[in-house]
Amino acid sequence: MRELTFRGIVLGGIITLLFTAANVYLGLKIGLTFATSIPAAVISMAVLRLFKDSTILENNIVQTIASAAGTLAAIIFVLPGLVMIGWWQGFPFFTTAAITMFGGVLGVLFSVPLRRALVVDTVLPYPEGRAAAEVLKVGAGSREGGEESARGLGIIVANAVVSAGFAILTQTKLAAAEAATWFRVGAGATGISGGLSFALLGAGHLVGISVGMAMFAGVLIGWWVLLPILTSGGSVTGTAEVIANTVFRSDVRFFGAGVIGVAAIWTLLKIAGPVVGGVRSALAASAAKRGGEVLALEERDIPIGIVGIGSLAMLVPIGILLWTVLQGGPLEASAIGLIAGSLVFILVIGLVIAAVCGYMAGLIGASNSPVSGIGILAILAASILLVSWFGRAVEPGTTQALVAYGLIVTGIVFGIATISNDNLQDLKTGQLVGATPWKQQVALLIGVVFGSIVVPPVLNLLGSTLGFAGAPGAGPNALAAPQAALISALAKGVLGGNLNWAMIGYGALTGVFVILADELLGKAGKLRLPPLGVGLGVYLPMSVTLPVTIGAVVGFAYDRWADRARDPELAKRMGVLTATGMIVGESLWGVGFAGIVYLTNKETPLALVGDGFASVALVGGTVLFAVLTWVMYRRTMAASR
Repeated sequence: MRELTFRGIVLGGIITLLFTAANVYLGLKIGLTFATSIPAAVISMAVLRLFKDSTILENNIVQTIASAAGTLAAIIFVLPGLVMIGWWQGFPFFTTAAITMFGGVLGVLFSVPLRRALVVDTVLPYPEGRAAAEVLKVGAGSREGGEESARGLGIIVANAVVSAGFAILTQTKLAAAEAATWFRVGAGATGISGGLSFALLGAGHLVGISVGMAMFAGVLIGWWVLLPILTSGGSVTGTAEVIANTVFRSDVRFFGAGVIGVAAIWTLLKIAGPVVGGVRSALAASAAKRGGEVLALEERDIPIGIVGIGSLAMLVPIGILLWTVLQGGPLEASAIGLIAGSLVFILVIGLVIAAVCGYMAGLIGASNSPVSGIGILAILAASILLVSWFGRAVEPGTTQALVAYGLIVTGIVFGIATISNDNLQDLKTGQLVGATPWKQQVALLIGVVFGSIVVPPVLNLLGSTLGFAGAPGAGPNALAAPQAALISALAKGVLGGNLNWAMIGYGALTGVFVILADELLGKAGKLRLPPLGVGLGVYLPMSVTLPVTIGAVVGFAYDRWADRARDPELAKRMGVLTATGMIVGESLWGVGFAGIVYLTNKETPLALVGDGFASVALVGGTVLFAVLTWVMYRRTMAASR
């Protein structure tokens, strides 16, 4: 079957240009990016359908290229920090592209030996990978006229229209995008909030009840135990909403980062065995191939020898890049030691992060995985190492140089994190549709190159026209770039000695208790609570985690109904397609809306009513969301009979 084709690469590159630019703008504007694999798959099928010899594997390559590049746009969570601290005045093309590309290439290479451990020999759900595979299968099946495929395609299309339609309605402000209420708890404050998002609801269905309940446990810990306690001191004034959200950003998220850090270390220890087994399996496959044995298509990764040599070879251009950064600055005298230590840091921490991010993507999906949390841990580790070497009794110019250097090294590590987070999700899609792993891995490398070329000019355009909040010369429409602001503040906090270590430490201690609870539940044969899921529930805003939890409960109830259906497997597949349609519709709309925001330079370009309509939009939107959810699942149940 046709797979890695020239026309597929070209189409993937064109989609990359659009999606990467849209993700860069949206991420800088509101701190969120959208998943690009499913929209890319849908667009690819629509275009390649014009060619009689197009195949499902060719469509898979297109979405692989586009999703890798779209995901790499998350580098904006780090690099704008260099402008915010005044180190850069703009985004030099070659330096910005190199930071993005080198990290992305290492992310692909590091995740090659992880495929067997985290994709093949695993029970991780990979919600977005499964959803993308279902989209590709249904598209291919409907072309062949299969009855079930045609039915499934109808479910995806109908639910995608509903999902996109509701998302559009929220942008008009006629329906609220989030249902929230804020209140006092004694002297403290907290609230309940949930995004009215079908994409999040569908993701909850796909991740399953165990992860959903783990995230809900994190919500309980962060919002309904920790937040009322932390807000009772009275150090922050204002309404309950202002107090709760301020303390969440300043304290609770650091607590969550501590939980995620410990959970990530524990996860790494648990998957160390399978990862080593995966590397051994890859070595055995490489030896078998050299011995003349013909491997099955689904076993053909990039040879492990090339992966090892390529990973080490990448350290050379990274070292040259870091030398150019240090040359002529206050850190030049320490350049050799700094570069050597940084290369070891990138190699070791990069491998760890690749494994952890791959596991998190498998657990809750690439777009829901808190890569910014990994960025926080990376900048903390890098800054601590720099402080241990240079101390804090240095000139202000040297401190600024250290912060900038830490951000650049973190940018490379962050590229590893974002790509490994996305890579394994794509490889899961490939496994489900029968793709050749090495061809997908090559496509991922191509996607990294495409994305690295697109990111710098888009950043330069936005930085020079709108600017970044808090940066020198920022205009009235400055972009918030919230993650970059946080990560650069963390670097300055560690190097300046005023970081909120207490909350990180308390979070780490809580993470230990969560791990113990999960292990005890497992031994008792009860529902497990994955520690990373709990950490995510604490770290992410409740408006994101609560819909995922609700989606997990709805999906669990639907699967219990499916068990009693005439054809349980068919009914469950239709349920997966229902959730897939929800994700597809909102994802496609995310692309369109990002373009509208950019063209109009307005945060709410489609608003039809003002703030006075908010209470009606809240009640009406919540009721409509619930009704549409019921209608979609009832329609799926009818189609499954």
